[in-house]
Amino acid sequence: MKKKYNWSVLLGAVFLMATSAIGPGFLTQTAVFTAQLGASFGFVILISVILDAIAQLNIWRIIAVADQPAQDIANKVFPGLGYFISFLVFLGGLAFNIGNIAGAGLGLNVLFGVSVGQGAIMSAIIAIGIFIYREAGKVMDTFAKIMGLLKIMLALFIAYISKPPLAEAALRTVMPTHFSFTAVLTIVGGTVGGYITFAGAHRLLDAGISGQQNLRTVSRGALSAIGLASLMRVLLFIAAFGVISAGGKLDPANPAASVFQLASGVYGYKLFGLVIWSAGISSVVGSAYTSVSFVKSFHPVILKFHKQVIIGFITISCIIFEIVGKPVKTLLTVGAINGFILPLSLGVMLVAAYRYKIVSNYKQPLWLTMSGVAVVAFMLWMSAEAIIQFI
Repeated sequence: MKKKYNWSVLLGAVFLMATSAIGPGFLTQTAVFTAQLGASFGFVILISVILDAIAQLNIWRIIAVADQPAQDIANKVFPGLGYFISFLVFLGGLAFNIGNIAGAGLGLNVLFGVSVGQGAIMSAIIAIGIFIYREAGKVMDTFAKIMGLLKIMLALFIAYISKPPLAEAALRTVMPTHFSFTAVLTIVGGTVGGYITFAGAHRLLDAGISGQQNLRTVSRGALSAIGLASLMRVLLFIAAFGVISAGGKLDPANPAASVFQLASGVYGYKLFGLVIWSAGISSVVGSAYTSVSFVKSFHPVILKFHKQVIIGFITISCIIFEIVGKPVKTLLTVGAINGFILPLSLGVMLVAAYRYKIVSNYKQPLWLTMSGVAVVAFMLWMSAEAIIQFI
């Protein structure tokens, strides 16, 4: 029975990470960069999948071996560093959550005609309901699985309907004609940046799946989560590419909706409403859970009332959205900001892997460490190039 439960929790952690990544910003980023780069966006996705997998493997394994959340590990590497990373992750998670609430509200607006503001409040109430329930962990796992499968199936349908030129997409994935540093930084940041890469790892910790004896399971979970998120990215990319190749013009105000609407008319637009709602609501749950997991170990009161803190986190996100309105550029900007956070958080984990007081007698595979160092260096370089391009 225990083994079966652990397998269920592992799947829940995998889907929690993947669905946290596949939020409204994920949909927007994919549509925008496909419109900008065309088939060559496949090359950006290929690079991002490699970077994502290396980063996630390192981080999940080290957290599991240390049997501590990332912020406590960072504080042991350098006193106070955990608080700084927690501040960045918590702030980034809050900003992302405002976008997630907006996306969920837009989804209900498309589906049922309620205002985006009303849809946001209704979605926030549903998300809060998950954490009010006594068995919140199990409900969250089940919810993440259902929402993840729903998004993938709908994206697969739209990708099929749009009839993309797959041969050209495959060719440009290995032989691109266009490239963008900002696209790589944003896509990686939107998949494993900020709070997202820690979502599944912290969920496994809470469920007691940690230690060297569980490393194979943890590694399988890390790669499976990246695989799910990448599958969704690829499906959205080829769907958008199919629409663009047929001469369709994406609406700059809502490029992701354009992909679904141009591919399948009014029916497609309704499907978009369902996709962006499921993307928004699942990311609200993942963002709130993981962002709060970065601060709950700092004080006994936060640990004791962490469910209430999560509910407050969701409520504040909703209130800010209702006051400010839809953050049009936030979804793209925060992805890039989270890309800046990744080199710092991954770098700290790599240092921790060689601290006996943190990982005891664990020996980190050399190839994984060297790959992780390469990702840190590459993301720092990408960050610098993106800043130069922006200026």
